Amino acid sequence: MNNLTRVPHRTVGWGLFNDDFDNVFEGFLRPAGTLGAESGKGLAPAMDVVENDNAYVVKADLPGVRKDDIDITIQENLLTIRAETKSETEEKQGDRVIRQERHFGSYVRSMRLGSQVDESKVTAKYADGTLELTLPKAEEVKPKKISVGVS
Repeated sequence: MNNLTRVPHRTVGWGLFNDDFDNVFEGFLRPAGTLGAESGKGLAPAMDVVENDNAYVVKADLPGVRKDDIDITIQENLLTIRAETKSETEEKQGDRVIRQERHFGSYVRSMRLGSQVDESKVTAKYADGTLELTLPKAEEVKPKKISVGVS
C-alpha cells in the first residue's frame, strides 16, 4: 500500500523555522488515502465504496475538476476514474509564492469490482467536487433468495 504524499516545493517566505515546523505536521490530520495519495500514475482521489444486493455506489472526491475533464471506464470488471485539473494561476513579475499546496495535473484511481456490473445501467453524477457512480450488478450475480418449505 502506498501512503506517500506529494508535497510541492515551496518558496521560503516566513523563515526556515516556521517552514520546518509545518513540515513536521504536514498531512498529520489527513487520513491515509485522501486526495493527494500517489497512485503511480498521478494523484489518486479519495473514494468511498458501498456494496448492496443490487449495486455498488462509489463516491470520489475530485475538487476543482470540471465535469468535462472526468473520464470513467469499466473494462473486464475494472473501474477506472481519470480526471485532470489545470493551473488557474499565473505568476506576475514581482510575485513570490509563499505556499503552494493545491495540485494541478492528473488524478487516476482504479479498483476491481467483486461482481459483474451491468454497464448499460451505470449512472454518474458530479456535484460540489464529488463524483457519485451507481454501478448496478448484472442480473446473474444478484443474490437469489430461496425459501425453505415445510415437509
